[in-house]
Amino acid sequence: MGLQVADSFLVTDGAVRGLDLHRNRFVGSCAAVGIDAAPFWDQQVRRLPGFGRWFPRFELHDTGELTVQRRPAPTTGGRVRVAVHEGPDPRTAPRVKGPDLELLGKLKAAAPHRADEIILLDTDGTVLEAAYSAVAWWEDKTLCFPPPDRPLLPSVTTTLLRQLATTQGVEVANRPRTPTDLQSTETWLINALHGIRPIQAWNDGPIDPLPESAADDWQSRLIALARPV
Repeated sequence: MGLQVADSFLVTDGAVRGLDLHRNRFVGSCAAVGIDAAPFWDQQVRRLPGFGRWFPRFELHDTGELTVQRRPAPTTGGRVRVAVHEGPDPRTAPRVKGPDLELLGKLKAAAPHRADEIILLDTDGTVLEAAYSAVAWWEDKTLCFPPPDRPLLPSVTTTLLRQLATTQGVEVANRPRTPTDLQSTETWLINALHGIRPIQAWNDGPIDPLPESAADDWQSRLIALARPV
């Protein structure tokens, strides 16, 4: 069965960050293909375990069937090495999570330089996102993201990070940047499973220990957003 829509989030002792945002993304994407997934979502969320660490995946298949995989959560966190994808963005539906997950998994698994993630580029060579992560970076004291009019998956963690920055008086900007631009500044991969992971190496370049990284502080702020289901 092919996936039309999917959504995953981290559950830690019955608490989730941004659950309403995940619901809106999944239910909205299902509605766009004629499926009312709201009752299914609400019923299955109530059945999630109230203890331990889980990473469930809600799914709409091309048969119209709705399912959920209740998966134990993988180990999270850590710094990462990234590789840059050579060639055009291979996704067929970049704004919907689901149809391209298998393709992106293969792309990530085949990343050169033993990279943990692979960065996708727009037609002008600027950074879009990684296979399974959004991208954010710092320019001086401004927290930056790719422009939202680019072909980007609506990232729940990006939305939460933007909200955190705004409430704390941190300037936020949308700027097109190339991989070369980002190699000279603190850059993060962000997603629902890991939260924030700073990029410590690009392609086959040396590892940067990032002694001044702000990632741990902002990770703590993200974790504090989790609320009971």
